[in-house]
Amino acid sequence: MKYQAINPQLFIENRIKFTQKMQANSIAFFNANDVFITGADSTMPFEQQRDLFYLSGIDQEESILVLFPEAKNPNHREILFVKETNELIAIWEGEKLSKQQATQVSGITTVYWLQEFETMITPLLKEAKRIYFNQNGHKRADTEMESRDDRFVKQLKKNYPNHQYISSFPILFELRGIKHSVEIDIIQQACNITKKGFQRVLSFVKPHVWEYEIEAEWIHEFIQNKSKGFAYTPIIASGYNACVLHYIQNNKQCQDGDLLLMDCAAEYANYASDLTRTIPVNGKFTARQKAVYQSVLNVKNKATAILKEGLLWKDYNQAVGEWMTEELLSLKLLNKVDLQQQTPEKPAYKKYYMHGTSHHLGLDTHDYGNYTDKLKANMVVTVEPGIYIPKEKLGIRLEDNLVIQKNTSPINLMEHIPIEIEEIEDLMNL
Repeated sequence: MKYQAINPQLFIENRIKFTQKMQANSIAFFNANDVFITGADSTMPFEQQRDLFYLSGIDQEESILVLFPEAKNPNHREILFVKETNELIAIWEGEKLSKQQATQVSGITTVYWLQEFETMITPLLKEAKRIYFNQNGHKRADTEMESRDDRFVKQLKKNYPNHQYISSFPILFELRGIKHSVEIDIIQQACNITKKGFQRVLSFVKPHVWEYEIEAEWIHEFIQNKSKGFAYTPIIASGYNACVLHYIQNNKQCQDGDLLLMDCAAEYANYASDLTRTIPVNGKFTARQKAVYQSVLNVKNKATAILKEGLLWKDYNQAVGEWMTEELLSLKLLNKVDLQQQTPEKPAYKKYYMHGTSHHLGLDTHDYGNYTDKLKANMVVTVEPGIYIPKEKLGIRLEDNLVIQKNTSPINLMEHIPIEIEEIEDLMNL
């Protein structure tokens, strides 16, 4: 792997937290992701199943983690199955993890080769009454594609119909929302790499460059700094394109006088950062652009200041809506009539600010985490207000990554990345 070795204590503690929440006489299974085929004999780069990585740190395909806290054999309370290297694999792909290396990465002492799994599963299941299966229950998940875990549990239910089956998602949804200090350090590293990418493009952007050329500058800097690349599909949106929230074509030429919205950030060690900055293509904001930009920044700063443990998500979102309404009134985008005609279901500000302000961040860009209860310390969230005015071909969004604290304002993992109007202009005109 490109990234520095992660302290296995992270995965040891994650497994302890998970198994403490399992019901009695239960066994849990976690499978690696598939290697996805693109056509003929080509495949996409492998991306590990995030829950398996969270619990083991293993970043290799065809791996299986088994957690069985009450196994009669103490050696079988944590088992890792990994793919064994053979001569053909060693020649064509390179060696896979040895048993010793798998233990070093995960902290799991009992490691078997994958081909031994079938002979071991039946005696293990004879001891258990309940089976925890891994399932992506994220509210935005696309479940049309069947995963390796999906196929695995389907076969388990066919072969072992008398066991009780329980989804592991509710436990992981709660656990992954609160970040370990090691995880926060890794996300900070991803943010640091993202900063380098932003600094690079600030000196590159000028009228008539193409959005895809800017994308290339970002990826160059990311890979040069031990990242696999973008944490998510990048948005490089100039002019009107910035008003399209999920614009990913990145194929237009940047014009003099336009703003350029860039929502792109690096991953590091499978953890995501998530940055948005909006800059003037020619290095100078117009008076109107400055006014709208400052309004977005004002909302972002106010939202950041109130994010702390104990805050309810609904109260947070209500406050952001009120601040955004004030800014839109000052920009003369809303008037008193708009406010009189708005409803709780359709507030007036949503005409120009139609997305949410914050989401959880971690192993996934939109990570697991609760949006109904109070915020808790060591949650990592984004704050990303925006204003989009299609008639003016003007879209501005600003986004940072924050660590929630108990009694104070959050730690901004991106505080070192330029955001003020004067900073942006000065750096673009060096």
